[in-house]
Amino acid sequence: MERGSRESFTRMGTLGIEEECYVVDDDGRPTSGTDELVYETEPPELLEGRLDHELFKFVIETQTPLIESLGDARESLLEIREALLEHAHAHGYRIAAAGLHPLATWQELEHAEKPRYQSQLDRIQYPQHRNTTAGVHVHVGVDDADKAVWIANELRWYVPIILALSANSPYWNGFDTGLESARAKIFEGLPNTGMPTYFEDYDAFDRFERRMLETDSIEDRGELWYDVRPHTAHGTVELRAPDGQADPDIVMAFVEYTHALVEALAEAYEDGSSGYAQDQRRELLDENKWRAIRHGQDASFITRDMAGTIDLDELVDRECERLGIDGIERVYERESGATTQRRLRTEEGDDALCESLFLRA
Repeated sequence: MERGSRESFTRMGTLGIEEECYVVDDDGRPTSGTDELVYETEPPELLEGRLDHELFKFVIETQTPLIESLGDARESLLEIREALLEHAHAHGYRIAAAGLHPLATWQELEHAEKPRYQSQLDRIQYPQHRNTTAGVHVHVGVDDADKAVWIANELRWYVPIILALSANSPYWNGFDTGLESARAKIFEGLPNTGMPTYFEDYDAFDRFERRMLETDSIEDRGELWYDVRPHTAHGTVELRAPDGQADPDIVMAFVEYTHALVEALAEAYEDGSSGYAQDQRRELLDENKWRAIRHGQDASFITRDMAGTIDLDELVDRECERLGIDGIERVYERESGATTQRRLRTEEGDDALCESLFLRA
């Protein structure tokens, strides 16, 4: 059983971005294309070792190379996207992005044949059989293992903010769920998902990871699918909250915000702050996440001290001023992904809805 280690945490502030996207036809409808794109053809050199697929044959994943600084992140993201689009186009496919593809019917789509996914389907059954979700994962390097666990603890309160801003999956199996991010709720049907509990330090997390492996609760550490986690192989804190996005500007807003949060929390840790995480009940953090799932940009949240509530617009203003960023403010000011999807489907129909999800670079 492959394990991570304390020694992985060596560098502060590096970045990595993973994007899950959909392989679609010219009309934007789901199609099984990952066998051809991942296994049967040679991808562009930039995608070598950075292209994989997920559970379904219409879900493909890319990973950026290690990004040295925030200033290099946009260029790296766009290069990977351009390479994926070029690769897909060369073989007759297009790429789309959202938290869920609005017209994907899981009962009619093919599952990947990779042994890892076949094992998950056998063990988990229905919740995994229907898992057509796609998200964005942001890794930020941390130079100390205990610091990384402390930061991951603290980041839990911020997960619903990013989820609310990213909400881009109102439709599942073709129907309107009434949610802004149905992806987040569908994904929570799997084991080892959602808000993790508080971990005292790296050793506590390491014991948990080891126990899960030794008891056959998971087959590899990658099956700890929590919304935020210390990644014990990459030496990062990984935030896994956002829905998939066609527009790279939105992804970059979350990259900027996550990077700023991790850097600020690292300073707080080094200054000896006790933080809030130990006193935050998971049930209240779950309530904030539910508010993001249900209401998206109209959500209000229980405050970090658990003493009151705060609206998302006020929270965005405060965070941008506190951290010296502006990306999430621009995201908040535009029409949300969920609202856009509903508007397009109502006013222009499914063709316009699918076209709006084509990946952009």
